Amino acid sequence: MPTGRFAPSPSGPLHLGNLRTAMVAWLCARSDHSRFIVRIEDLDPITSRREHEVTQLADLAALGLDWDGPVVRQSQRAGEHQAVLQDLARRDLTYPCFCSRREVREATVAPHGIPGSYPGTCRSLSADEAAHRVHAGTPAAWRLRSEGEAVTIIDRWRGAVTQRVDDIVLRRNDGVAAYHLAVVVDDDDQQVAEVVRGDDLLAATSSQALLLDLLARPRPQWAHVPLVRGSDGERLAKRHGAVTLADLDAEGIGVGRVRSRLAASLGLAGPDEIVTMAQLLGRFDPGQMPPDAAPLPFGLNGHR
Repeated sequence: MPTGRFAPSPSGPLHLGNLRTAMVAWLCARSDHSRFIVRIEDLDPITSRREHEVTQLADLAALGLDWDGPVVRQSQRAGEHQAVLQDLARRDLTYPCFCSRREVREATVAPHGIPGSYPGTCRSLSADEAAHRVHAGTPAAWRLRSEGEAVTIIDRWRGAVTQRVDDIVLRRNDGVAAYHLAVVVDDDDQQVAEVVRGDDLLAATSSQALLLDLLARPRPQWAHVPLVRGSDGERLAKRHGAVTLADLDAEGIGVGRVRSRLAASLGLAGPDEIVTMAQLLGRFDPGQMPPDAAPLPFGLNGHR
């Protein structure tokens, strides 16, 4: 059965932007009579905390979102991720990378470098050179050998988007599967037909599409939601004040008002109209989405 999903990382409480994306993902799935699942993307052992997971699930339920089946944790799927990585390696579609983040960052700001892309420093290392670095104690990440081709994806709201793909990291140098590998494998294994997520991930989607093609796995429908931004125009963060359900509740703003303001930012309700998720589902048109960055649904720092 087709499935939609919301997949937060348990590195902190969900803020209003996360909750707005979760709301859209739920509405898209339920409007299509699809299953809706929650997957906890807890690959990073340093930043992931079980207490954040508990709080996140409680906040989703408080907002009125339900999900089907048990919550899956990415950290429990290491075997599946490793099997796919080994398959790609056998086909010479990966290579070890010994670059530090600083080295990559400095290379991409050099003349002719594409900002944020990997410059290919380790792509042509010989097996002997790679073995020498491993013997010297330099840990290696593993990257996809993409060849830098242009790949077109179809976004539900933006239509065709063409981007040149990068040699994305598939496994980090600590041995943990990287986001790009885990997300495409897990979405496919869980039969996710539509991936609804923030548009900060749009730039990575063509690389993920190429990875799916190489694995002979079907591409999902992608739908990228405009980010909620603070009053300064920057992506919403804790510096903007009360941005979580707990923060807002402490200021006397209950979850009903939060739901109303988030719905208002999607054009589904008046800013102070009390609505349920069932009512919003009846009003939701999956073909429509505000095209620009969403305004902050609350004035913060005491301005309500």
